[in-house]
Amino acid sequence: MPICISKELPAYQALLNEKIFVMGAEQAAHQDIRPLRILILNIMPKKIETEIQLLRLLSNTPLQVDISLLRLESHVSKNTAQSHMDAFYTTFSEIREQYYDGMIITGAPVEQLPFEEVDYWSEICEIMDWSKRHVFSTLHICWGAQAGLYHHFGVPKYPLDKKMFGIFPHRAEVENSLLLQGFDEVFDVPHSRHTEVRREDIEKVEELDILTSSAISGVHIVANRNGRQYFITGHSEYDRNTLAEEYFRDKQKGLPIEIPYHYFPNDDPACQPRFSWRCHANLMFSNWLNYCVYQRTPFDLEELSLRNWNWQMDA
Repeated sequence: MPICISKELPAYQALLNEKIFVMGAEQAAHQDIRPLRILILNIMPKKIETEIQLLRLLSNTPLQVDISLLRLESHVSKNTAQSHMDAFYTTFSEIREQYYDGMIITGAPVEQLPFEEVDYWSEICEIMDWSKRHVFSTLHICWGAQAGLYHHFGVPKYPLDKKMFGIFPHRAEVENSLLLQGFDEVFDVPHSRHTEVRREDIEKVEELDILTSSAISGVHIVANRNGRQYFITGHSEYDRNTLAEEYFRDKQKGLPIEIPYHYFPNDDPACQPRFSWRCHANLMFSNWLNYCVYQRTPFDLEELSLRNWNWQMDA
């Protein structure tokens, strides 16, 4: 089944060219089912690139998914045309009374700032609080994961001596997690960050479980035991060349940047990067949509406001 997005969104044609099943709103209106309502708070600088990456992964299931894009009112994007933002994005004040099956909060290039010094921190906190009563399951990615862990549970972040940058091997730490169904024993994940959350802080929080980790890059996926919040420190949604573009950009700027770990064959930037995380990225997002959202979310989404936030399920 397809994802439902505007035919005018740049991602629509890009995904069609990849033979991915997408449909416009008019066609979707004739489908006699209730699609999953997924809200994406996109605070990455390159909005269109992130849209395509996430929508590609959300399309890889038999479920029909209705996508809404959310922007911040307290921050103006400098890297995406305002016409694009006006055409395809909504604001929190416009959707605060609505309910969603799932939500994704992306990363943002502000991780080296204290959370309270981020100019849109108060708005992000309001949205995260709102999600607890208006969204069934929320994925927090990279800085979004650090922000969510800090806001909801007081888990701090710490600066790294050097950027965690590359493709790192990971392992599951729990059995029978809904999000990890079908995962291999070892799987690759891209990371690109200057800060980290630490195991000892997370393990102090009774509501949290560490699902996956890496001996090199540390904690990867943290889940609320109620199954409705996931915090992912890596970037499984990244394309083959995303880290390469970051590397060459920083080299051009004269910034201290090392060759991404286990990314270019023989550590040669002239070679095409390995693309070793695509299968697990698709599996993680399809597991989230199917097992964590579709199989659990109420048909009448307004029931979310009536349910006890702390009800338990297998995360």
